[in-house]
Amino acid sequence: MRSQQSYEHERASGSNGIMSEASKVKRPRFVLMAAVAALLMLADLITKQIALANYSLAEPVSSLGGFLKFTLIYNSGAAFSLGEGSTWLFSTAKLVVIIGMLWISRRIRIPAWEAIFGLLVGGAAGNLVDRVFRPPSPFQGEVIDWIQFPHWPAFNIADMGVVCGGVLTVWMVFRGINLDGSIEPEAHQNKKDKKTLQDEGAES
Repeated sequence: MRSQQSYEHERASGSNGIMSEASKVKRPRFVLMAAVAALLMLADLITKQIALANYSLAEPVSSLGGFLKFTLIYNSGAAFSLGEGSTWLFSTAKLVVIIGMLWISRRIRIPAWEAIFGLLVGGAAGNLVDRVFRPPSPFQGEVIDWIQFPHWPAFNIADMGVVCGGVLTVWMVFRGINLDGSIEPEAHQNKKDKKTLQDEGAES
């Protein structure tokens, strides 16, 4: 009974300790998220303008022995040119997703999640700008895709941000790291068990 109580106390203390460390970070909130999102949107806008001025679908520019191509595709669908023909639906859904992420981001307390949300928000917003401001009409605009690999749909910098943010989100969730910096009890215990095994292996 005593060992069980000690285990529960140790597990709670470890989780609370991580939360307290996260709460000690005193800095303006959302600065990192806003910076990442703004830089991603800026890079996406600049590279799209370069693509409009220099590339074309008829004459793509090949690089790396043809493995990488710079082209120009007007995409009315979702990321990677999927679902063309439902532009207004994707535009509305993307706006709702951005608002939802900004709402959830109020719970963020650690830089890692700020950077991840910056990638997700910046990527989604970068393509939403195309939907709103590019021809033929607001919320019907076509996204500029200009990067292409063999047997893979064309994409842009904003798509890359969304994909990277998604992969990092899965990694953080797999590790059990919450938005406030606390660690899920099971993940925390697994780390401790792994460290214990490593220590025992070193001693032997």
